[in-house]
Amino acid sequence: MNATPDIVAAAQGRTGGCLCGKIRFTVKGEAVYPHTCSCKHCKKLGGGPMMWWAGFAPENVTWTNGVEPTWYTTFEGEAQRGFCPDCGSRLAAIDSDVPELGIVVTALDDTSGADLVPVNQSFRDDAVAWLDQVPDTTEKSPVG
Repeated sequence: MNATPDIVAAAQGRTGGCLCGKIRFTVKGEAVYPHTCSCKHCKKLGGGPMMWWAGFAPENVTWTNGVEPTWYTTFEGEAQRGFCPDCGSRLAAIDSDVPELGIVVTALDDTSGADLVPVNQSFRDDAVAWLDQVPDTTEKSPVG
């Protein structure tokens, strides 16, 4: 059986980083639970109607420039969001009840992988009314 190009690329790693380039990272492996989130925090942090997240095993995320994000606690004892202290780009999330590290998909250099297509939308009740919601195609817990 031959591996698809998406599977091969995920195994080799994807690169990403912030807008100014101070923080760069590599993620390996297939994305877990790619989804959008419309919670009030994501809307304010992202500056839009939602953010696009995917999870990766923490051991498969490497901060390659020797600089890690600055972490901001969004929910005390439950969640932190990582961003670049220079340009403000949102990059990652740590949630106490989720084993994966959430990565903001738009921080990746290439967002075209089939495993990055959102399978759900979190906080639907907080979503803007003028934008169609992402269909729920899975029963997994959210990352981000």
